[in-house]
Amino acid sequence: MAAAAELQGKYQKLAQEYSKLRAQNHVLKKGVVDEQANSASLKEQLKMKDQSLRKLQQEMDSLTFRNQQLAKRVELLQDELVLSESKGKKNKKTGEPASQLSQEQKNVFDEDLQKKIEENERLHIQFFEANEKHNLLETELRSKLEVLEMEAAQHQAVVDGLTRKYMDTIEKLQSDKAKLEIKSQTLEREAKDCRVRTEECQQQLKHLHADLSSRLGESLNIISEKVPFNDTRSSQYNALNVPLHSRRRQLKLRDLAGQALAFVQDLVTALLNFHTYTEQRVQIFPVDSATDTISPLNQKFSQYLHENASYIRPLEEGMLHLFESITEDTVTVLETTVKLKSFSDYLASYVCFLRKILPYQLKSLEEECESSLCTAALRARNMELQRDMKKLTAVFEKLHTYINLLALPSTNPDRLLRTNFSSLLTYIASTLNGFHDVMKDIYKHYSQKAALEQELPTATQKLITTNDCILSSVVALTNGAGKVASFFSNNLDCFTASLSYGPKGGMEFINPLSAECMLQYKKKAAAYMRLLKKPCCDSVPYEEALANRRVLLSSTESREGLAQQVQQSLEKITKLEQEKEHWMLEAQLAKIRLEKENKRVSDKLRNSVGNQRIEATQESLFTLNADEQEKEDAAEKALREPVQTASLAPEADTREDLIKNHYMARIVELTSQLQLADSKSVHFHAECRALAKRLALTEKSKESSLEEVRQARQSITRLQDELTTTKRSYEDQLSMMSDHFCSMNETLSKQREEIDTLKLASKGNSKKNKSR
Repeated sequence: MAAAAELQGKYQKLAQEYSKLRAQNHVLKKGVVDEQANSASLKEQLKMKDQSLRKLQQEMDSLTFRNQQLAKRVELLQDELVLSESKGKKNKKTGEPASQLSQEQKNVFDEDLQKKIEENERLHIQFFEANEKHNLLETELRSKLEVLEMEAAQHQAVVDGLTRKYMDTIEKLQSDKAKLEIKSQTLEREAKDCRVRTEECQQQLKHLHADLSSRLGESLNIISEKVPFNDTRSSQYNALNVPLHSRRRQLKLRDLAGQALAFVQDLVTALLNFHTYTEQRVQIFPVDSATDTISPLNQKFSQYLHENASYIRPLEEGMLHLFESITEDTVTVLETTVKLKSFSDYLASYVCFLRKILPYQLKSLEEECESSLCTAALRARNMELQRDMKKLTAVFEKLHTYINLLALPSTNPDRLLRTNFSSLLTYIASTLNGFHDVMKDIYKHYSQKAALEQELPTATQKLITTNDCILSSVVALTNGAGKVASFFSNNLDCFTASLSYGPKGGMEFINPLSAECMLQYKKKAAAYMRLLKKPCCDSVPYEEALANRRVLLSSTESREGLAQQVQQSLEKITKLEQEKEHWMLEAQLAKIRLEKENKRVSDKLRNSVGNQRIEATQESLFTLNADEQEKEDAAEKALREPVQTASLAPEADTREDLIKNHYMARIVELTSQLQLADSKSVHFHAECRALAKRLALTEKSKESSLEEVRQARQSITRLQDELTTTKRSYEDQLSMMSDHFCSMNETLSKQREEIDTLKLASKGNSKKNKSR
């Protein structure tokens, strides 16, 4: 495939070169034909001029001959005149008729001579003019002939160069043709091998199709039985899916946020300086507060300007919080940038501050204009600054509106479309450029104003330094605005790509609650991935693990269950130990009290006798053994009432033992029942955990089988596409190569014919030039 692509590229280059050469050849042929036509026309003109020159030469010869004849005739006439005059002198005495005849002849001769002289003069003039025209035409034709000879030589050199070039291209094309024939043979062999491979692939494809169709049926049955629903069909459930994490994109966004934070810090510093120095200027101009009281308007304006830090500092804090919220582990989109709303609120408070001070600032400038020291130029600068301050406030209002809209997806994304927010980012970029332009105008007008105020006679050094400080803060603001505008315009594509994490085809934004849940799920997924990356401990051998797999899945003696049982048993043991110590102390106290009571009873029995005392003693003993909490009351009653004789004391001891044994047996029975219930509950809890693990494993196996089915389908479609594309590509390559060979042969034959014609034409031109 690579060789075929390279061959095709080479053919395309050769075809392009051939088309260029053919176009040049056509132009040169046209130029040669035009020059041939020009040379033929010039030859015809030269022939006509030669003919006219010959005619003129003949006329000139005839005129010179006629002139010679006339000159001879004039000489003869002059001789005859001389003779006639001499004869007249001799024959003066002859009569008047002879003199009259000679006078008439003389007149005739004079007229004839005058006519001949005029005709000769006219012929001389015509001859001179014809000679001049002939010389001019001869020089013009000679210059044209030289130019044509030079052009013919140049055309001949071009034709020779083209013939050499065409010969080289012919040789190159012939060598390429031989190479291409070899490559075509190799490609035919490769095509045969590919056909064999395609047949094998088709067979493998059939087997895979049969295998995957059976697996697909099983997987579809499992999906229909086990999968409750598909969460990607619902936008609400799909919003909870964790998107793909791009660490490079997050690092880039954090870097951009860091740059934006630096720019905002510069702007905050410049704004603080600008408002502070403006407050200082209000205190000293047009009236210095150190020497005189300033107007109430300027006092109020100065008071408001003094509060600028409480409105400007939060902008830096809001941008810092926004920068800190963009980390490497989060997903930074408009739905998750909650801190952008706080920055928008801070910007809103600063915009309210600008609206509050704008009327005072305009009135302060009007008060400067009303001063007697204010010139017309200074008044014009103040008016321009009024317009600039209005524009500045309007720019900040527009910027706050756009940023507030940009923060809406993180608070209230109802009926918001993503397509509108790309244009919103473009509007923010244009607004920042407008902010930069406004600051440039403010710098221009304020610098002119400072220069004019410096020329005032009452300008103090304090005013000049304050103006310089304001200009430096305005320069810092202008530079910061330009940096922010260029930064936002250069990174507009990155900001546009970070609008939402939802599906690409979606139009609306995700609910912020869903985005927050998604971030929590992302944290859990990241923690789970970190747990997966931890190195595993030494595991059980594979055969033993396979043998004990079902036991480990269904047994209640799993590690967590045993740990819980051990923990519960330890807690119970500690409780029982505490109760044991408590009851041992109670028993010791009861023994001591019993001994005391027995002593008291024995002492009383020795001194008192009676049935009432015996019954009271029996009742006191019974109540003492029955309820341990009323022992003291029973002892007091025994002291007050008389007791029976000492012969009944052993019977009371036996009854106390019986009651004690009964309660101990009951306590043992209840503790055994409690332990049995605890063990059963632990057993059931372990069984439930084992069933939950089994359910999770089955779901994982189901997901893996679904993934295998999907991959198998993709591999089938990919193999089919590759098969069809390979077939088509080889067929197209073979057809293209055959067509290209035919076209190459045709072009070679055409080029040979054109070269032959050019050679013949150049030879004819060279012969004609030589003949000229």
